Amino acid sequence: MATSNGARHSKTGKPIDTDKLDRVVAQARAASDERAAGYREQALKIYPWVCGRCARTFTRENLRELTVHHKDMDHDNNPPDGSNWELLCIYCHDNEHQKYEEHLASLASGTAKTRDKDGAKQTTFNPFEGLADLIKKDP
Repeated sequence: MATSNGARHSKTGKPIDTDKLDRVVAQARAASDERAAGYREQALKIYPWVCGRCARTFTRENLRELTVHHKDMDHDNNPPDGSNWELLCIYCHDNEHQKYEEHLASLASGTAKTRDKDGAKQTTFNPFEGLADLIKKDP
């Protein structure tokens, strides 16, 4: 029998089958771990054991601190040649993901930097927009 431990769906009010939810989460985690083990092993065979950002070198003793970073942030994009991977230490890997989160936040707030057709950085926010009109007004 399914258990719900009192949890109810926010819209329907029906009891939530927490056993089923636990099974689904466990299956998803297992599939993710299996997928990660496959591309990590491949990346460690392809690339030297050096962080791609800070150049820290790794040995078998500290190899657990070297992670595989997906350049396009898509963990399902795992070409066999490793072109979407780079090895990063856990600190640089966390930093890369933090930068990505900040980029997403800036996109959401409308302050993201964009590039023009020549590749030069441009901002989409202009703090002086409308300043000329304010200056033209008589006191």
